[in-house]
Amino acid sequence: MPRRTATMLASTLMLIALLCAGVFLPVPYSEMSPGPTVNTLGEHDGEPVLQISGHKTYATDGHLNMTTVRVTSADYRMNLVEAVYGWLAHDDRVVPHDTLYPDGKTEEQSTQENAEEFSQSQESAKVAALKELGVPVRSWVIVATVVKGTPAQGRLHAGDVIKAVDGTAVKQPSDVAKLVTKHKPGQDVVFTIVPAKEQAAAEKANKQATATKKVTITTAESDDTGTKRAIVGISAGTDHTFPFTIDIKLADVGGPSAGLMFALGIYDKLTPGSLTGGKFVAGTGTIDDQGKVGPIGGVEMKTVGARDKGAQYFLTPADNCAAAAKDTPSGLTLVKVNTIGDALNALKDIRTGDTAALPKCAAKG
Repeated sequence: MPRRTATMLASTLMLIALLCAGVFLPVPYSEMSPGPTVNTLGEHDGEPVLQISGHKTYATDGHLNMTTVRVTSADYRMNLVEAVYGWLAHDDRVVPHDTLYPDGKTEEQSTQENAEEFSQSQESAKVAALKELGVPVRSWVIVATVVKGTPAQGRLHAGDVIKAVDGTAVKQPSDVAKLVTKHKPGQDVVFTIVPAKEQAAAEKANKQATATKKVTITTAESDDTGTKRAIVGISAGTDHTFPFTIDIKLADVGGPSAGLMFALGIYDKLTPGSLTGGKFVAGTGTIDDQGKVGPIGGVEMKTVGARDKGAQYFLTPADNCAAAAKDTPSGLTLVKVNTIGDALNALKDIRTGDTAALPKCAAKG
Protein backbone atom coordinates (compact mmCIF):
# COMPACT_ATOMS: atom_id res chain seq x y z
CA MET A 1 0.00 0.00 0.00
CA PRO A 2 1.44 3.41 -0.95
CA ARG A 3 2.64 5.47 2.04
CA ARG A 4 0.30 8.36 1.21
CA THR A 5 -2.72 6.06 1.10
CA ALA A 6 -1.70 4.41 4.34
CA THR A 7 -1.28 7.81 6.00
CA MET A 8 -4.71 8.98 4.82
CA LEU A 9 -6.30 5.72 5.98
CA ALA A 10 -4.65 5.98 9.38
CA SER A 11 -5.77 9.63 9.71
CA THR A 12 -9.33 8.71 8.73
CA LEU A 13 -9.43 5.86 11.22
CA MET A 14 -8.05 8.16 13.92
CA LEU A 15 -10.74 10.77 13.15
CA ILE A 16 -13.43 8.11 13.29
CA ALA A 17 -12.05 6.88 16.60
CA LEU A 18 -12.04 10.41 18.02
CA LEU A 19 -15.62 11.00 16.87
CA CYS A 20 -16.72 7.71 18.41
CA ALA A 21 -14.94 8.60 21.63
CA GLY A 22 -16.64 12.01 21.59
CA VAL A 23 -20.06 10.40 21.24
CA PHE A 24 -19.53 8.05 24.15
CA LEU A 25 -17.39 10.29 26.38
CA PRO A 26 -19.64 12.02 28.96
CA VAL A 27 -18.73 15.56 30.03
CA PRO A 28 -19.93 17.45 33.14
CA TYR A 29 -22.02 20.00 31.26
CA SER A 30 -25.68 20.86 30.67
CA GLU A 31 -27.36 22.85 27.93
CA MET A 32 -29.76 25.81 28.05
CA SER A 33 -31.87 26.94 25.08
CA PRO A 34 -34.85 29.27 24.47
CA GLY A 35 -38.09 27.85 25.84
CA PRO A 36 -41.79 28.63 25.25
CA THR A 37 -43.19 32.11 25.84
CA VAL A 38 -46.80 32.59 26.98
CA ASN A 39 -48.99 35.70 26.92
CA THR A 40 -50.28 36.21 30.47
CA LEU A 41 -53.18 38.21 28.97
CA GLY A 42 -54.16 35.38 26.65
CA GLU A 43 -54.95 31.68 26.71
CA HIS A 44 -52.86 28.56 27.15
CA ASP A 45 -54.16 25.09 26.29
CA GLY A 46 -57.61 26.51 25.66
CA GLU A 47 -58.19 28.51 28.85
CA PRO A 48 -57.26 31.98 30.10
CA VAL A 49 -53.90 32.10 31.86
CA LEU A 50 -55.25 34.57 34.43
CA GLN A 51 -58.73 33.89 35.83
CA ILE A 52 -60.23 36.42 38.25
CA SER A 53 -63.59 36.12 39.97
CA GLY A 54 -65.29 38.25 42.63
CA HIS A 55 -63.97 41.53 41.20
CA LYS A 56 -64.63 43.56 38.07
CA THR A 57 -62.17 42.90 35.24
CA TYR A 58 -61.49 44.77 32.02
CA ALA A 59 -60.66 43.86 28.44
CA THR A 60 -56.96 43.72 27.54
CA ASP A 61 -54.97 43.82 24.34
CA GLY A 62 -51.39 43.35 23.23
CA HIS A 63 -48.96 40.97 24.90
CA LEU A 64 -47.37 40.66 28.33
CA ASN A 65 -45.42 37.46 27.74
CA MET A 66 -43.59 35.47 30.35
CA THR A 67 -40.53 33.64 29.01
CA THR A 68 -38.81 30.37 29.82
CA VAL A 69 -35.59 28.46 29.29
CA ARG A 70 -35.25 24.80 28.35
CA VAL A 71 -32.51 22.90 30.17
CA THR A 72 -31.27 19.34 29.92
CA SER A 73 -32.41 17.22 32.84
CA ALA A 74 -30.31 16.50 35.91
CA ASP A 75 -30.02 12.84 34.87
CA TYR A 76 -28.93 13.59 31.30
CA ARG A 77 -25.25 13.10 30.58
CA MET A 78 -24.06 15.23 27.69
CA ASN A 79 -21.30 13.84 25.48
CA LEU A 80 -18.34 15.75 24.10
CA VAL A 81 -19.79 16.14 20.60
CA GLU A 82 -23.02 17.61 21.97
CA ALA A 83 -21.06 19.99 24.18
CA VAL A 84 -18.94 21.25 21.28
CA TYR A 85 -22.05 21.69 19.11
CA GLY A 86 -23.74 23.63 21.92
CA TRP A 87 -20.72 25.88 22.37
CA LEU A 88 -20.76 26.69 18.64
CA ALA A 89 -24.55 27.22 18.40
CA HIS A 90 -25.55 30.87 18.70
CA ASP A 91 -28.87 30.38 20.50
CA ASP A 92 -27.76 27.68 22.95
CA ARG A 93 -25.54 27.86 25.99
CA VAL A 94 -23.47 25.09 27.54
CA VAL A 95 -22.79 25.51 31.26
CA PRO A 96 -21.23 23.32 33.97
CA HIS A 97 -23.76 20.73 35.17
CA ASP A 98 -23.34 21.88 38.79
CA THR A 99 -24.47 25.39 37.82
CA LEU A 100 -27.99 24.09 37.20
CA TYR A 101 -27.94 21.18 39.64
CA PRO A 102 -25.71 22.05 42.60
CA ASP A 103 -24.82 19.58 45.37
CA GLY A 104 -25.77 16.57 43.26
CA LYS A 105 -29.44 17.57 43.09
CA THR A 106 -31.59 14.93 41.38
CA GLU A 107 -34.19 15.55 38.68
CA GLU A 108 -36.97 14.84 41.20
CA GLN A 109 -35.53 17.29 43.73
CA SER A 110 -35.05 19.96 41.07
CA THR A 111 -38.61 19.53 39.77
CA GLN A 112 -40.03 19.79 43.29
CA GLU A 113 -37.98 22.88 44.07
CA ASN A 114 -39.00 24.54 40.81
CA ALA A 115 -42.66 23.77 41.48
CA GLU A 116 -42.46 25.32 44.94
CA GLU A 117 -40.70 28.43 43.59
CA PHE A 118 -43.30 28.75 40.83
CA SER A 119 -46.14 28.53 43.32
CA GLN A 120 -44.53 31.13 45.58
CA SER A 121 -43.92 33.44 42.62
CA GLN A 122 -47.61 33.32 41.75
CA GLU A 123 -48.56 34.31 45.29
CA SER A 124 -46.05 37.16 45.34
CA ALA A 125 -47.26 38.35 41.94
CA LYS A 126 -50.81 38.60 43.26
CA VAL A 127 -49.68 40.47 46.36
CA ALA A 128 -47.47 42.89 44.42
CA ALA A 129 -50.21 43.69 41.89
CA LEU A 130 -52.88 44.24 44.54
CA LYS A 131 -50.60 46.38 46.69
CA GLU A 132 -49.85 48.53 43.62
CA LEU A 133 -53.61 48.96 43.24
CA GLY A 134 -54.09 49.77 46.92
CA VAL A 135 -56.07 46.59 47.60
CA PRO A 136 -55.40 45.26 51.14
CA VAL A 137 -53.96 41.75 51.48
CA ARG A 138 -53.54 39.86 54.76
CA SER A 139 -50.23 37.97 55.06
CA TRP A 140 -48.49 35.75 57.59
CA VAL A 141 -45.41 33.54 57.86
CA ILE A 142 -45.93 29.79 57.61
CA VAL A 143 -44.00 26.53 57.64
CA ALA A 144 -43.59 25.93 53.89
CA THR A 145 -41.86 22.53 54.05
CA VAL A 146 -40.54 20.12 56.66
CA VAL A 147 -37.46 18.08 55.77
CA LYS A 148 -37.73 14.36 56.44
CA GLY A 149 -35.47 13.06 59.20
CA THR A 150 -34.92 16.44 60.88
CA PRO A 151 -35.91 17.58 64.39
CA ALA A 152 -39.00 19.39 63.09
CA GLN A 153 -40.53 16.27 61.55
CA GLY A 154 -43.72 15.40 63.43
CA ARG A 155 -43.47 18.57 65.52
CA LEU A 156 -44.19 21.21 62.89
CA HIS A 157 -46.28 20.77 59.76
CA ALA A 158 -46.61 22.52 56.41
CA GLY A 159 -49.15 25.30 56.76
CA ASP A 160 -48.54 25.97 60.47
CA VAL A 161 -48.47 29.72 61.06
CA ILE A 162 -45.29 30.86 62.82
CA LYS A 163 -46.17 33.71 65.16
CA ALA A 164 -42.89 33.88 67.09
CA VAL A 165 -39.56 32.14 67.71
CA ASP A 166 -38.26 32.24 71.30
CA GLY A 167 -40.88 34.88 72.04
CA THR A 168 -39.70 37.22 69.26
CA ALA A 169 -42.44 38.06 66.77
CA VAL A 170 -41.88 36.81 63.22
CA LYS A 171 -42.76 39.28 60.47
CA GLN A 172 -41.16 37.71 57.41
CA PRO A 173 -39.80 34.25 56.47
CA SER A 174 -36.15 35.26 56.81
CA ASP A 175 -36.74 36.08 60.48
CA VAL A 176 -37.17 32.39 61.28
CA ALA A 177 -33.70 31.30 60.14
CA LYS A 178 -32.08 34.30 61.82
CA LEU A 179 -33.66 33.43 65.16
CA VAL A 180 -32.96 29.68 64.92
CA THR A 181 -29.31 30.17 64.01
CA LYS A 182 -28.74 32.30 67.10
CA HIS A 183 -28.65 28.94 68.89
CA LYS A 184 -25.91 26.35 68.91
CA PRO A 185 -26.70 22.83 67.65
CA GLY A 186 -28.29 20.82 70.47
CA GLN A 187 -30.01 23.81 72.10
CA ASP A 188 -33.80 24.16 72.29
CA VAL A 189 -35.78 26.65 70.26
CA VAL A 190 -39.41 27.50 71.01
CA PHE A 191 -41.90 28.10 68.21
CA THR A 192 -45.22 29.82 68.86
CA ILE A 193 -47.59 28.61 66.15
CA VAL A 194 -51.18 28.40 65.00
CA PRO A 195 -51.62 24.81 63.76
CA ALA A 196 -52.44 24.51 60.07
CA LYS A 197 -55.85 22.91 60.69
CA GLU A 198 -56.93 25.72 63.01
CA GLN A 199 -55.68 28.32 60.55
CA ALA A 200 -57.61 26.67 57.70
CA ALA A 201 -60.79 26.55 59.80
CA ALA A 202 -60.43 30.24 60.70
CA GLU A 203 -59.95 31.19 57.05
CA LYS A 204 -63.01 29.19 56.03
CA ALA A 205 -65.04 31.05 58.64
CA ASN A 206 -63.49 34.33 57.48
CA LYS A 207 -62.02 34.89 60.93
CA GLN A 208 -58.56 35.50 62.29
CA ALA A 209 -57.09 32.54 64.17
CA THR A 210 -56.19 33.46 67.75
CA ALA A 211 -55.43 30.15 69.48
CA THR A 212 -51.69 29.47 69.62
CA LYS A 213 -49.48 26.76 71.06
CA LYS A 214 -45.77 26.50 71.83
CA VAL A 215 -43.60 23.77 70.35
CA THR A 216 -40.07 23.17 71.68
CA ILE A 217 -37.58 21.63 69.26
CA THR A 218 -33.97 20.64 69.89
CA THR A 219 -31.79 21.95 67.08
CA ALA A 220 -29.39 19.82 65.03
CA GLU A 221 -26.22 20.71 63.16
CA SER A 222 -26.49 21.49 59.46
CA ASP A 223 -24.98 18.90 57.13
CA ASP A 224 -24.71 20.92 53.91
CA THR A 225 -21.59 22.50 52.44
CA GLY A 226 -22.13 25.88 54.11
CA THR A 227 -21.04 27.09 57.53
CA LYS A 228 -22.11 24.73 60.31
CA ARG A 229 -25.13 26.12 62.13
CA ALA A 230 -28.18 25.16 64.15
CA ILE A 231 -31.22 23.99 62.17
CA VAL A 232 -34.62 22.45 62.86
CA GLY A 233 -35.34 21.29 59.30
CA ILE A 234 -38.00 23.63 57.94
CA SER A 235 -38.25 26.27 55.27
CA ALA A 236 -40.47 29.26 56.01
CA GLY A 237 -42.76 30.94 53.50
CA THR A 238 -45.63 33.37 53.32
CA ASP A 239 -49.35 32.73 52.97
CA HIS A 240 -51.99 35.27 52.12
CA THR A 241 -55.72 35.89 52.16
CA PHE A 242 -56.98 37.73 49.09
CA PRO A 243 -60.26 39.69 48.95
CA PHE A 244 -61.23 37.87 45.72
CA THR A 245 -60.06 34.89 43.69
CA ILE A 246 -57.09 35.04 41.32
CA ASP A 247 -56.09 31.79 39.60
CA ILE A 248 -53.06 31.37 37.37
CA LYS A 249 -53.64 28.47 34.98
CA LEU A 250 -50.25 27.51 33.64
CA ALA A 251 -48.78 24.05 34.07
CA ASP A 252 -45.41 22.57 33.10
CA VAL A 253 -43.55 25.72 34.13
CA GLY A 254 -41.22 25.95 37.10
CA GLY A 255 -39.10 28.45 38.95
CA PRO A 256 -39.80 32.00 40.12
CA SER A 257 -38.89 34.03 37.02
CA ALA A 258 -42.43 34.67 35.72
CA GLY A 259 -43.42 36.69 38.80
CA LEU A 260 -43.11 40.15 37.23
CA MET A 261 -45.13 39.29 34.12
CA PHE A 262 -47.88 37.61 36.15
CA ALA A 263 -48.13 40.72 38.36
CA LEU A 264 -48.41 43.00 35.33
CA GLY A 265 -51.04 40.76 33.74
CA ILE A 266 -53.13 40.83 36.93
CA TYR A 267 -52.76 44.62 37.16
CA ASP A 268 -53.88 45.02 33.53
CA LYS A 269 -56.98 42.87 33.98
CA LEU A 270 -58.02 44.82 37.09
CA THR A 271 -57.64 48.28 35.55
CA PRO A 272 -59.54 49.96 32.67
CA GLY A 273 -57.75 50.83 29.46
CA SER A 274 -54.83 49.22 27.67
CA LEU A 275 -51.61 48.73 29.62
CA THR A 276 -49.56 47.81 26.54
CA GLY A 277 -51.13 50.04 23.89
CA GLY A 278 -51.47 46.90 21.79
CA LYS A 279 -47.69 46.39 21.72
CA PHE A 280 -45.92 43.03 22.11
CA VAL A 281 -44.08 43.23 25.43
CA ALA A 282 -42.26 40.28 26.97
CA GLY A 283 -40.10 40.06 30.05
CA THR A 284 -38.82 38.16 33.02
CA GLY A 285 -37.89 38.66 36.66
CA THR A 286 -38.76 37.41 40.09
CA ILE A 287 -40.98 39.59 42.23
CA ASP A 288 -41.46 39.81 45.98
CA ASP A 289 -44.47 40.93 48.01
CA GLN A 290 -43.20 44.52 47.97
CA GLY A 291 -42.95 44.57 44.16
CA LYS A 292 -39.16 44.42 43.93
CA VAL A 293 -37.93 42.71 40.76
CA GLY A 294 -35.05 40.25 41.11
CA PRO A 295 -32.58 38.69 38.64
CA ILE A 296 -33.01 35.35 36.91
CA GLY A 297 -30.88 32.85 35.03
CA GLY A 298 -30.67 32.34 31.28
CA VAL A 299 -31.72 35.86 30.30
CA GLU A 300 -29.92 35.59 26.94
CA MET A 301 -32.05 32.55 26.05
CA LYS A 302 -35.23 34.35 27.08
CA THR A 303 -34.59 37.40 24.90
CA VAL A 304 -34.03 35.13 21.89
CA GLY A 305 -37.25 33.20 22.59
CA ALA A 306 -39.22 36.43 23.05
CA ARG A 307 -37.96 38.01 19.83
CA ASP A 308 -38.61 34.83 17.86
CA LYS A 309 -42.28 35.12 18.89
CA GLY A 310 -42.46 38.78 17.84
CA ALA A 311 -41.70 40.76 21.02
CA GLN A 312 -40.76 44.40 20.50
CA TYR A 313 -39.82 45.22 24.10
CA PHE A 314 -38.33 43.09 26.86
CA LEU A 315 -38.67 44.07 30.53
CA THR A 316 -35.32 43.12 32.05
CA PRO A 317 -34.30 42.96 35.73
CA ALA A 318 -31.66 45.62 36.35
CA ASP A 319 -29.15 43.01 37.55
CA ASN A 320 -29.52 41.09 34.25
CA CYS A 321 -29.21 44.13 31.98
CA ALA A 322 -25.48 43.92 31.25
CA ALA A 323 -25.63 40.22 30.33
CA ALA A 324 -28.74 40.67 28.16
CA ALA A 325 -27.30 43.68 26.35
CA LYS A 326 -24.16 41.83 25.23
CA ASP A 327 -26.08 40.12 22.43
CA THR A 328 -29.53 41.69 22.05
CA PRO A 329 -31.63 40.16 19.26
CA SER A 330 -32.21 42.58 16.40
CA GLY A 331 -35.44 44.56 16.76
CA LEU A 332 -35.81 43.99 20.51
CA THR A 333 -35.53 46.87 23.00
CA LEU A 334 -34.32 45.89 26.47
CA VAL A 335 -35.99 47.94 29.24
CA LYS A 336 -34.39 48.05 32.69
CA VAL A 337 -36.71 47.59 35.70
CA ASN A 338 -36.11 47.39 39.45
CA THR A 339 -39.72 47.32 40.66
CA ILE A 340 -43.25 46.77 39.41
CA GLY A 341 -43.59 50.56 39.51
CA ASP A 342 -40.67 50.87 37.07
CA ALA A 343 -42.38 48.37 34.77
CA LEU A 344 -45.68 50.25 34.86
CA ASN A 345 -43.91 53.52 34.06
CA ALA A 346 -42.10 51.85 31.17
CA LEU A 347 -45.37 50.46 29.82
CA LYS A 348 -46.84 53.96 29.91
CA ASP A 349 -43.96 55.20 27.74
CA ILE A 350 -44.37 52.23 25.39
CA ARG A 351 -48.10 52.68 24.85
CA THR A 352 -47.77 56.44 24.35
CA GLY A 353 -44.83 56.06 21.99
CA ASP A 354 -42.43 57.99 24.22
CA THR A 355 -39.69 55.39 23.82
CA ALA A 356 -36.90 57.94 24.21
CA ALA A 357 -37.74 58.08 27.92
CA LEU A 358 -37.36 54.32 28.41
CA PRO A 359 -34.54 53.24 30.77
CA LYS A 360 -32.72 50.92 28.36
CA CYS A 361 -30.18 48.26 29.19
CA ALA A 362 -26.58 48.82 28.17
CA ALA A 363 -23.64 46.43 28.10
CA LYS A 364 -20.77 47.21 30.43
CA GLY A 365 -17.57 48.37 28.72
